[in-house]
Amino acid sequence: MLILASKSPRRIELLSGITKDFLVIPADIDESFDKNLPPRQIAADLAFRKALCVFNRRGGTVLGADTIVVCGGEILNKPSDFEDAKRMLKKLSGNIHSVFTGVCLITDTKIVKECCETKVEFYKLSDRKIIKYITKFQPYDKAGAYGIQDGFRLVKGITGSESNVIGLPLELVKSILSTI
Repeated sequence: MLILASKSPRRIELLSGITKDFLVIPADIDESFDKNLPPRQIAADLAFRKALCVFNRRGGTVLGADTIVVCGGEILNKPSDFEDAKRMLKKLSGNIHSVFTGVCLITDTKIVKECCETKVEFYKLSDRKIIKYITKFQPYDKAGAYGIQDGFRLVKGITGSESNVIGLPLELVKSILSTI
């Protein structure tokens, strides 16, 4: 049985769209990273560390994932508070940024580590709209301080996988799972 090394409700929902046969066992890791590494490597390494943490406790077939948002060379993690969320959304406003999700599958016989990148273009956002969004959606558990799935018109367009922006690139996950 597949084990998802994540407590993200978005990842759980996305994965349940392609398989019902999985357990959720969150990974408890230090999510610090070397900011000098390329974003693809950071996301893939964090996904690997999450999968490995759960694999070492449970064994089996473990899927880990981690999403980072990069705008203007800055990695936008989960915001620490209201002001940090506001700063991030102002940075994203009117710009194109990248969302990277690293995915790692660990079994007794293999390790598969991949990364998906999606480009996201934001509308130009007023301070009022930013404040309204943060107040309504409390995006403190989301990289980049937003969720494309919230239904609030922040995103003008995407190039690539929408499910990647939500937190789990389903096309990539299906491809990885087909190898086991």
